[in-house]
Amino acid sequence: MTETTPLFRLEGISKRYGGVRALENADLTVEAGRVHAILGENGAGKSTLIKVIAGVVQPDEGRMLLDGREISFRDPAAANAAGIVCIFQELSLIPDLSVADNIIASDPPTRFGMIDRRAQRRLAEDALARAGGVDIHPAALVKDLPLSRRQIIEIAKALARKPRLLILDEATSALTAADVKTVFEVLKRLRSEGIALLYISHRMHEIAELADDCTVFRNGRKIATYRAGTKSDNEVVEMMIGREYHHVFPSKPEPKPATGAPVLEVRNLGWAPRLNGVSLTARAGEVVGLGGLDGQGQRELLLALFGVLRGISGEVLIDGKPRRISSPRAAKDDDIGMALIPEDRKTEGLMLPMSVRDNLSFAAMSHLSKGGIIDPGAERRAIDEMIQLLAIKTDGTAVPAGSLSGGNQQKVVIAKWLMREPRIILLNDPTRGIDVGTKQEIYALLRRLADAGAAIVLYSTDYDELIGCCDKVLVMYDGAIKRTLTGAEITERALIASALNIDVAEAGPAPALA
Repeated sequence: MTETTPLFRLEGISKRYGGVRALENADLTVEAGRVHAILGENGAGKSTLIKVIAGVVQPDEGRMLLDGREISFRDPAAANAAGIVCIFQELSLIPDLSVADNIIASDPPTRFGMIDRRAQRRLAEDALARAGGVDIHPAALVKDLPLSRRQIIEIAKALARKPRLLILDEATSALTAADVKTVFEVLKRLRSEGIALLYISHRMHEIAELADDCTVFRNGRKIATYRAGTKSDNEVVEMMIGREYHHVFPSKPEPKPATGAPVLEVRNLGWAPRLNGVSLTARAGEVVGLGGLDGQGQRELLLALFGVLRGISGEVLIDGKPRRISSPRAAKDDDIGMALIPEDRKTEGLMLPMSVRDNLSFAAMSHLSKGGIIDPGAERRAIDEMIQLLAIKTDGTAVPAGSLSGGNQQKVVIAKWLMREPRIILLNDPTRGIDVGTKQEIYALLRRLADAGAAIVLYSTDYDELIGCCDKVLVMYDGAIKRTLTGAEITERALIASALNIDVAEAGPAPALA
């Protein structure tokens, strides 16, 4: 390979799914020892692009070149053999196997015809160390680890295959801030070793810190390639969405005097050792944010409110009356009217092989049935209304939910609960891994729902979301609410200081976020 020959190149790649063109005459050049970011809204063609490169799908037109030689991959194993490894947003780990079994699953070391467990563990430890996961035990079962540690294992699994081109699809979306910093150190080291990295993310600050080159896609077409740092965020977003970029967040209404009982009130809620005396209120028309560092009890609080956890202490009041919410079924009953938008849409929010129609109507079956039989007309009208309300992009309602882009899958998760017309909406990091255009639509929807009288509790790992969307923010630390911020108090400085459990007056300049 000469100095002027790029490691990998795509030329004129097109891919169609029925009447939908996912990629159209797409070009891309990736150089060794550089991080190349791919930007675009969900549905822009990014996922199809990396699936073509990784051998998951075959292009209809165009060609791929590796070291200047034309290649094609019949499957991901062939791409892996050529040194092209992809870390998809959907984790590929097997929960009931150990960390070591997952990392070395594709090519385990053998001795006398059997897996050499000692060698396997050494290889897994080496891969974990390269991925920044030295604290993860190779013998631990994947199902016993939190989502952020599973993402580190996924990266280690990819590194164990010794990639020349490593593709990362929203690889930090499930990570804590500390984990993101660790992964960035790993990626920068891999770049210095001459590995080419193709990086897909919707987090602009990650692109600014990590990328050398950027390519923007829109509607399956390449819009532009540029050196990182030569375009402003506004310019990049305008290229992504194809229109002028306006302020992301809808305006907040003026605060009103509190009257009557709140829709939701929590008194001294506990679930040892994760929740410690949590008290809060959420009124009709109010968006209440949950802030703090990741893992401080925010997710457990939402699960406790929705009746998922057992052994809860404390009291929950709905419309001023104590209620025992013993199960999700009880939470979503009409007299409580609660909905939970889960963290992981792939495993907790959707049945991916089933149709968009079935996913949308599943949660609202009791509302769409008469005498235990679904009313097809009512179902069709409700589904059409939701697709129009959330602008869900789909090639009909009969296609599998898994065929939609990540942002549209998230819209389906939200829509299926809206079909029940909930009064209390709990959201667990609902915009993780989706594009800026879809985020804008979700922010506007949340404000419309609040204006219509819903009480909303929003946990987000994105400080900008908490600042832009919420009427008040409850900052959690070690399973308890340490500070309540309202109005002009909701600032990045105050959120960071409160998340670290330090006095805001002593915080000094706000540190950069990972």
